Amino acid sequence: MRCPRPVLAASALLMMMAVAAGPAVAEPAQDFAAEARLFHQAVACAGEPAAPPASLDARIIAAHCKQVRPWYERVQRTYVEPARALFATVRPAGLPRTVVYPFGGGDLLSALITYPDATEITTISLEHAGDPTRLTAATPGQLKAALANYRSALRQLLANHDSASENMRKLERGAVPGQLGFFIAALAVLGYEPVGLRFFTLDADGSVRYLGARAIADQAGTRARRKKASWVDTDFSVAFTNSELTFRRAGDPQAPLVVHRHIAANLADAAFPGSPVARHLEAKGQGAAMTKAASYLLWLSSFSAIRDYLLTSAAWMISDSTGIPPRYAKRAGFEQTTYGRFTGSYLEASAKENEAFRKLWNDQPRRKLGFRYGYPDAEGNVHLMITAPKVRP
Repeated sequence: MRCPRPVLAASALLMMMAVAAGPAVAEPAQDFAAEARLFHQAVACAGEPAAPPASLDARIIAAHCKQVRPWYERVQRTYVEPARALFATVRPAGLPRTVVYPFGGGDLLSALITYPDATEITTISLEHAGDPTRLTAATPGQLKAALANYRSALRQLLANHDSASENMRKLERGAVPGQLGFFIAALAVLGYEPVGLRFFTLDADGSVRYLGARAIADQAGTRARRKKASWVDTDFSVAFTNSELTFRRAGDPQAPLVVHRHIAANLADAAFPGSPVARHLEAKGQGAAMTKAASYLLWLSSFSAIRDYLLTSAAWMISDSTGIPPRYAKRAGFEQTTYGRFTGSYLEASAKENEAFRKLWNDQPRRKLGFRYGYPDAEGNVHLMITAPKVRP
């Protein structure tokens, strides 16, 4: 049976058009390196005081940085130095340099302190990375108000080494997005400088697809929406949901580059299993892990998939008591080593898991801890634990 000639002609025409068009060429990623450097100077107050661009009010920036810089000196004494000293003695040699930090909104600082040799760090939280272009578009009044909100949240982050949910929600809007501001503040505290900032989405298989200028412009009118019903919508474009910040030691062009990706996602079982985020993490293979101040979500049956991912993929993990409960760790062949004291959960949480954690701490010799790592316990005691395979992979 012969096909009608019009069908053959149409088919041939389509084939010729496809050949003539050739393979699709991906649009180059738009790099916001200049905006990242501006955040480094004017928001994170890095380096020696310098005149801000003409688009920013110099008096507002100077007053902001006058308050912020002393906080950096204090966090060096109270957190950076003692934490680095301890972690250098307990972190095993030869760990993978890929780090995954679930529920790690804004806390690049702790990731770099815990894993100073990391070359790739991924944080995942409900918060979006944020639009880096709005800073210079703000009026003096908007800039002053945005920096005040940012300082309030940054001070809490530097004092407690984690962020309150209410502060994180507030900074989902305004001229200074919280996530991006916190990430670049971590660079300022630890002596790094940004060299690149791109934004991306994840394809269905978990691979990274960077956004070019046209894609970002096309999405300008679509606002990034909350990842959880109880959270908050942003007032910026969905294009600025996931960020990739590249940085190196300040003043050393030969220093190795470190890549930090932040992904805004809900890690609950209703959203995470089989998602592009899950596939992206699984593709990394074995890596180092951490979590803290995570609202005891890893204790819940509704977060079993991210817990199972950590037990499958973590070569070594550090956390506070919001980490993996002992019964799951033991079943997966892990052992847990405790530091500080634990008498009960900081927030109301499972009585069964509380008892298991109390037993875990009581059954081990007390190891001193000189800094806060995540939540304190119910009585204000600082604590942390290491979860590691009994036989390292």
